[in-house]
Amino acid sequence: MSAETFVSAGAPGVAAKDGRKWVRIWLYFIVALVFAMVMLGGATRLTDSGLSITEWKPVHGVIPPLSDADWHEEFSKYQLSSEYQKVNKGMSLDAFKNIFWWEWAHRFLGRFVGVAFFVPLVFFWLTGRLDSWTKPRAVALFLMGGFQGAVGWWMVASGLVNRVDVAQERLAIHLTIACGILTYALWLAQRLKPAREGGGNIDAPAAGRGRALTLVGLALAQIFLGGLVAGLHAGLTYNTWPLMDGDLVPSGLLMLDPVWWNFVDNVTTVQFQHRCGAYFLLAFALWHWWRLRFGGAPSRLVKGAAHSLGAILLQAGLGITTLLLVVPFSLALAHQAFAVLMLMAFVIHAASFFPPRPAFAG
Repeated sequence: MSAETFVSAGAPGVAAKDGRKWVRIWLYFIVALVFAMVMLGGATRLTDSGLSITEWKPVHGVIPPLSDADWHEEFSKYQLSSEYQKVNKGMSLDAFKNIFWWEWAHRFLGRFVGVAFFVPLVFFWLTGRLDSWTKPRAVALFLMGGFQGAVGWWMVASGLVNRVDVAQERLAIHLTIACGILTYALWLAQRLKPAREGGGNIDAPAAGRGRALTLVGLALAQIFLGGLVAGLHAGLTYNTWPLMDGDLVPSGLLMLDPVWWNFVDNVTTVQFQHRCGAYFLLAFALWHWWRLRFGGAPSRLVKGAAHSLGAILLQAGLGITTLLLVVPFSLALAHQAFAVLMLMAFVIHAASFFPPRPAFAG
C-alpha cells in the first residue's frame, strides 16, 4: 500500500462511511473474548487450577512446557507451593498437567485479548477510523486491560504462601474488573451504534436513564459478592432456599472480629449478603420496569427493562438450582456465564437511554 493510499484510507469521509462499523465489530469481538476469559477463569477456579503456575512471565509464559524436563521443572516449582504441600501432596505429573493446562489457557487467552485489542487499535487510529470521542475511551479500555493483568498476578500471589486458595477478596476484585472491562467495551460499541440500527434514544426520560445505569452498577456489585462466595466456597454450605439453616436471617452473621471482616471472610455472611443482593437487584429492576411501563416511556425502553427483569429472574432461578444441588461444575459455570449475560443486557438497555452519537466527530 502506498503512502497516498494509506493516508486517503484514513480520510474522514471513509471513516464516516465504514470506519465506525468496523470499530463496533472490533469492540464486540473484544466483548466476546472477555466473556470467554471470564468463563475460562471460572473453570480454572472450579477445577482448583489457579495456583498451578507459580510465576508471572508475561512474555516467556506464552510458551508451555515442551519437553519432559520442562514439565518436571514446572512441577517442581508447584511442589514448593502451600497448595501442593497441604492439599495435593503426592500428586502425579499427569494430574499436575491437567490443572496446569487450565491455568495456562486462561493466561494465554488474557495475552491474546491484549494483542487483539492493541493491534486493531493502532490500525484504526492511524487510518482515521477513531473519532475524537472514541480515542481516549479506547485508550482507557486498553489501560484497564493492562491493570487487570497485574491484578490477576496479585490474586495468584496471595495463594502461593501459607494458603491453599487465592484470597477471596482478590478473586472478587479480579472478576469484577474483568466484567467492568466487558461492560465498558460493550458500552462503547452500543454508543457508536447509528440511530438507524437502534442506537440511542432522544426521547428517553432522564430519571429512567439514572435507574438503568444504577442497574449496571448493582449487577457489578452483585458479581463482586458472587466472587466472594466462589472464593470461600460458600455455596457448599446452607444448601436450602429460601431459608438458611432453618432461618430467614441465620445466626453468626457478625461472629468475627473486627466486624467488617465478616463481610469478606464469614461463609454465612458472604452467602447471606449475596442472597440479599439478588433480592434487591430484582426489586430494583421490577420498580424500574414499572416506572417505564406506566410512565409513558417509549416502547423500546419498556421492552429493554422487561428483558432486564427477565434476565434477573432466570439468573436467580439458576442460582437457586445451583445452590440446592450443591454447586455441580456445569451449573456453577452456567450461573457465572448468565451473570455476565445479564450484565450485558443491562448495559445494552442503559445505552439505549442516550442519544445517538454523531456520524463522525472528527
